[in-house]
Amino acid sequence: MVAFRQFLLKIHSRCNLACDYCYVYEGADQSWRRRPRRMELATVRRTARRIAEHAAENGLDEVSVVLHGGEPLLVGARHLDALLGELSGASGGDPHAGPAAGGPRVRFGLQTNGLRLLDEPALLDVLHRHRVAVGVSLDGARVDHDRHRRLPSGAGSWARTAEAVRLLGSDRHRELFAGLLCVVDLAADPVGTYEALLEFAPPRLDLLLPHGTWAAPPPGLRPRAVPHAPPSGADPAPYGEWLIAAFDRWYGAPQRETGVRLFEELAVLLLGGRAASEAVGLAPVDLVVVEADGTIEQADSLKAAYDGAPGTGLDVWRHGFGEAAAHPAFRARQRGLAGLGPVCAGCPLARVCGGGLYAHRWAGDGFGHPSVYCADLDRLARHIAGRLRAGVAGLAVAGRTG
Repeated sequence: MVAFRQFLLKIHSRCNLACDYCYVYEGADQSWRRRPRRMELATVRRTARRIAEHAAENGLDEVSVVLHGGEPLLVGARHLDALLGELSGASGGDPHAGPAAGGPRVRFGLQTNGLRLLDEPALLDVLHRHRVAVGVSLDGARVDHDRHRRLPSGAGSWARTAEAVRLLGSDRHRELFAGLLCVVDLAADPVGTYEALLEFAPPRLDLLLPHGTWAAPPPGLRPRAVPHAPPSGADPAPYGEWLIAAFDRWYGAPQRETGVRLFEELAVLLLGGRAASEAVGLAPVDLVVVEADGTIEQADSLKAAYDGAPGTGLDVWRHGFGEAAAHPAFRARQRGLAGLGPVCAGCPLARVCGGGLYAHRWAGDGFGHPSVYCADLDRLARHIAGRLRAGVAGLAVAGRTG
């Protein structure tokens, strides 16, 4: 059994945007309709206690708590402050203390669309007080972002999101800025998208593939059937080609401009290292989700598969996180190579792509298949491997002639 080190809390189950690709509101799982709007303090308090218990049982000296939604900042500054105070109890009452205070060190993160930072400036004071690392969702250039990420009125949200990111990246608030999250859109220019994001000087970027499955493929990808063999070079890989163009722009820069999580983790895996991402590699899952009502669930990306896919039947009121970690649904995602289906297990890149994100393997009869992005991940990983080999060879030549 693998202990949880990442606790993702859905502190508000509604949103102030209407993004057309949202896996929460537009996906197969519609359980958000049955959830309370926000996580009440009694639920937060119970969750904090469960986190402390789990850390003590497994000897963890540090855990990560990520606040998510919906849009988490809709809880407002006062509730957010109280909520973070309760969660700090998992470290003995001091959010920056370590095990000596009676619990693990707690690192706070938050993923937001940023708009509430403009509407309620007091939120920034709360985020500073609790040292919360803030990531913002921004899909590149204005026209591309506004194609999908719209206000309920139908108007685009780029202008206000960009204003919020600039505020977060200012000298006064830069210490909070964790980076930008961007969903890949085949209609957008990959280099233009990267450079549009780079204008905000993010410390890190996350380029995410839109959630899709074999049963409901992502936009622009129409696979003929679930593959029964590893992909060949002839298989269409539009997302792979998009990411290759972005990678070459990032990798070919004369100096490091920012980090790109997917590219860095694939490079580490290709060089024999270990990555912490759920999207690639074979590291066992150590993330658990707590919904606004205290329900314990698997990664919410599974909402893209089918209604009820993330469910476990557990909650923080009656169950500890040890029971969740022992649940068959979590154990199935902690088996490494043995947990992959036959196609992935026989692929030479299995230890690199890891079969792709678990949700993307759904084909209507289970998750024992390659990712619907199988050909794309194969194409991207092989391209990065080639660039790395060329770079190492160049260093070797320079070393012999230097």
